[in-house]
Amino acid sequence: MTGKKRIAVFISGSGSNMLKLADACEAPAFPAEIVAVMSDKPEATGLTKAAARGIKTLSFPRKAYESKQDHEAAMLDALAEIQPDFICLAGFMRLLSGDFIRAWEGRIINIHPSLLPLFPGLNTHQRAIIAGMKVAGCTVHFVTEGMDEGPVIGQAVVPVLPGDDADALATRILTVEHQLYPAALERLAAGNVWMENGKAVFPGDATSKTTGYLISV
Repeated sequence: MTGKKRIAVFISGSGSNMLKLADACEAPAFPAEIVAVMSDKPEATGLTKAAARGIKTLSFPRKAYESKQDHEAAMLDALAEIQPDFICLAGFMRLLSGDFIRAWEGRIINIHPSLLPLFPGLNTHQRAIIAGMKVAGCTVHFVTEGMDEGPVIGQAVVPVLPGDDADALATRILTVEHQLYPAALERLAAGNVWMENGKAVFPGDATSKTTGYLISV
């Protein structure tokens, strides 16, 4: 027993944020370890990268199941066997049902490439540029039943530069995603943030208990 919190990471693609979490977990003092990487896409290259690090990998292709309910039941069964303390969504491109989220309430976090509540959903970088934003960024938040609506754990901010297209902005934001997600997981696993009554609670903030933190570049 290591005393570290057990983490399952859900991915759908290359798993770049998953790899940064794995890097952080290698530090002896980091309070978490990744015990499994799960994907809805067997071809996700992040699975191969995780396996190369000796991390257990599992895939649950949606087409292998008759219904969304059956698909999620298989994932829930796997989680019951793995027994993680928390789930990190890292580029997992499938919406989880309310039943799934309620089963893991307060124990699922996600990283989203915008400064929520601005620009939930897809195409966030292009939408930020079209809106004339001067800054953009990413958010780590607890997952609730509303898409990208959960309480914020932390955010990272970058400038939107003249001439930026969506790809350039995405690349800049990804750099701070790779800083923010490990920092947020460290805080969660150390017991320095949790979800209570629909809010993120930080024990060091005796006033409102809802204040997150920023990484700014």
